[in-house]
Amino acid sequence: MLQSVRYSCSQGNLITNPIKRLFAMKRASKSKETSESSKKSKNDSQEVSSDPASASSFSKTTSTTSNSLYSTFQENRISCALDISQFQFKKKRVRILSNVKEVDDCRGPIVYWMSRDMRVQDNWAFLYAQRLALKLELPLVVVFCLVPKFLNATIRHYKFLLGGLEEVAAECENLKIPFQLLMGPAKDRVPQFVEKNGVAAVVCDFAPLRVPMQWVEDVKNNLADTVPLIQVDAHNVVPVWVASDKQEYGARTIRNKINTKLGEFLTEFPPVVEHKYKLKKNLDSVDWKKAYNSLECDMSVDAVPGVNPGYKAACAQLENFCRRIRLFGEKRNDPTVNALSGLSPWFHFGQISVQRCVLAVREYKGKHKESVEAFCEEAIVRRELADNFCYFNKNYDNLKGLHEWAAKTLNDHRKDKRTPCYSLEEFETCHTHDDFWNSAQIQLAKEGKMHGFLRMYWAKKILEWSESPEKALEIAILLNDKYSLDGRDPNGYVGCMWSIGGIHDQGWAERPIFGKIRYMNYQGCKRKFDVKAFVARYGGKVYNKK
Repeated sequence: MLQSVRYSCSQGNLITNPIKRLFAMKRASKSKETSESSKKSKNDSQEVSSDPASASSFSKTTSTTSNSLYSTFQENRISCALDISQFQFKKKRVRILSNVKEVDDCRGPIVYWMSRDMRVQDNWAFLYAQRLALKLELPLVVVFCLVPKFLNATIRHYKFLLGGLEEVAAECENLKIPFQLLMGPAKDRVPQFVEKNGVAAVVCDFAPLRVPMQWVEDVKNNLADTVPLIQVDAHNVVPVWVASDKQEYGARTIRNKINTKLGEFLTEFPPVVEHKYKLKKNLDSVDWKKAYNSLECDMSVDAVPGVNPGYKAACAQLENFCRRIRLFGEKRNDPTVNALSGLSPWFHFGQISVQRCVLAVREYKGKHKESVEAFCEEAIVRRELADNFCYFNKNYDNLKGLHEWAAKTLNDHRKDKRTPCYSLEEFETCHTHDDFWNSAQIQLAKEGKMHGFLRMYWAKKILEWSESPEKALEIAILLNDKYSLDGRDPNGYVGCMWSIGGIHDQGWAERPIFGKIRYMNYQGCKRKFDVKAFVARYGGKVYNKK
C-alpha cells in the first residue's frame, strides 16, 4: 500500500546522503550481468524487423556497433551509483514551471514527457523522473507526442526519429517502464494522459526554440492545478539558465562562464534501472505502422543510407571518431578529410548525450590534447552558446535578431547589385556558376549533412547571390532544415545567422552586398584545402545563368 506522501518540489533535487560504494562483491556479478547483457544487446541489434512499417525497417538499421563503448558506458554508470537514488543530483539542473510546487496526489504515476532528449541512459530528465518516482514509491511512465508535421522536417527526419524511439521503447520495456507514443499535439495529449491515469507529476526536458517552448507552456496551462510540471535541461552540460542570465555576445563572453562550472556539472551518469513500482493498469502497445501512416510531412527527401538512428548507432559513430580523433585538431576545417565527429544527427535528436561523448573523448587528452580541447570547445562552448542565443533572443531566425551594427550594414547595402541572383529552385537544384557551392549542396541533399566549414561558405554565398538579406536567410534556413539531419536545431539557426548576419562575430572590412559582414570566397577556400578533390567527389558542375 502506498502511503500518502507530501514532497516539496521546491526543495529541488531529492538529495540523499552519499553512501560508500563498496562494490567488491557486487561488481563481479554486475560485470557478468553486464557482459551477458552486452552480448544479448549485440545479438538483438543484429535482428532487423521484417515489418516494412517498423521504425527499424524505415532506416534499414543494421548492426553497426561493436559494443565496446556501449559496454564500457554501462559499467561506468554502475561504478558511479547503483541507481539514481544513490547519486547526488544537481538541483540547478531542475526548475519548477507550474504554480504548484508540491506533489500532493500520490496515486501515481510520475510521467517523463520525452521530447528533445530521445534516449534512456545518460538523460538527466529521465533520471530525475525516476528519482522522484522512487522517492514517492510510484510507477514511472515515459510518453512522447508525435505530430504529423513539424516545420520543414521531411520523412528523412521522421524515419530517424521513429527509429530512435523504437529503440527507446524496447529499452523501456526491458526496464519495466511503460512507453507511450501519443499521437497529436502535446497540449492536448499530455493533459489527457495525465487526467486519465491520475498522474502525480510531469517531468519534461528542455529546448530553447519557440515551438517546443510553446508546447511546454501550453501543457503547463492545460494541466490540473494539482499536478507539478518540472523541467530538466538534459541537453546541455551546464544548464542554459545556469550558464548565463542574458544573451551572450559571443564565445569569448560565455566560455569562462561555462568552463568554470564544468567541475560541478561534467560528471559521470548513474544508470536508469529497472523500476520496481509497477503501473497497475496495462497501457496500449505502440503501433509503429499507425505512427508512420499518420505522417503528413514531405516524403520526397528520404533517409540517408548507412546513417542509422538510435543510441547504439551513436555509440558506434563515437567509437569510430575516437579512433581518428588525432585528425580533429589540425584537419577539422578540411572537408576532404574525415576529421569531424559526425555526431550532430544523434545530438540533435538527443539519441546520445553530448556530455557522455565529451567524457569519452577526454580519455584521449594525454595523447591528443589539441584535438580533445578543440572538440570540447565545439561540443560544449559553441553548442551551448547557440542554445543561449535561441533562448534569450526570440528572433533567432530572422534579421530582427541581429546586432544593431549588422542590421545597419546589411541595410546600407540592400540596393547593391547582385550578379548573379538565384532563385530558391536554382539553389536547391545546384544550378549556380560555382561548382564548389553546387558540390556542397549535393552533399547536403544526398548525405543529410554538410561539412562545418562548408556551411559557412555555402550560407555566405546565398547572401551574395540572393535578392535581399531576408531572402538569403529564408533560403539558407529552409534548405538546411529540409535536408540536414540536424536541421531545425539551435546550431543551424545560429550558423545561418552568423554567416548572413554576423551573430557572435565582429565587423570586418566593408565591401558590396556584405557590408561589414565577414566575407568568404572561392580562392580563399583553394588556399586552405583541395577544392578540386571535393568537387570531383560530389560532381558539382558549373551552370552559367542565362
